[in-house]
Amino acid sequence: MLKNSFFLVILLIVFTSCDKNRVFDEYQAVGQSWHKDSLVSFVFNQKDTLSKHNLFITLRNNKNYPFNNLFLIVEIEEPSKNSLVDTLEYQMATPEGVLLGEGMTDTKENKLYYKENFVFKKPGEYRINILQAVRKTGKIEGIEKLEGVTDVGFRIEKAE
Repeated sequence: MLKNSFFLVILLIVFTSCDKNRVFDEYQAVGQSWHKDSLVSFVFNQKDTLSKHNLFITLRNNKNYPFNNLFLIVEIEEPSKNSLVDTLEYQMATPEGVLLGEGMTDTKENKLYYKENFVFKKPGEYRINILQAVRKTGKIEGIEKLEGVTDVGFRIEKAE
């Protein structure tokens, strides 16, 4: 019994220490498809206004994702209510249609760089808002329901 407990403690230490740079990491499920009007938001308190951070959009998608690219509109709302909005494009599959990302099954996890060496200007509550903005080539209207995206996340790490 003591041997098993020791092994579990060591295993717990290994898994928790591997992610020492993580400041914030959260996912939200969007179901089997992500509606174009479905805003995914993350709220967090930031106290560190001196250190540099790397910001990531994290995404889980499966074999039903029909495109090579992903377009997102991402907004950072600062405590002062000022906003910074970016339109981003990420490659999600090879030209042959093989999904990129980590994972051994049909579901892949993607850690997509949003901002590198970002310094939060003010302490307080920040909000990250994410919308999908995928369109078919040559079309103005966006994809109403983006199939294959199951979870959207946001992650902050201390920059090294």
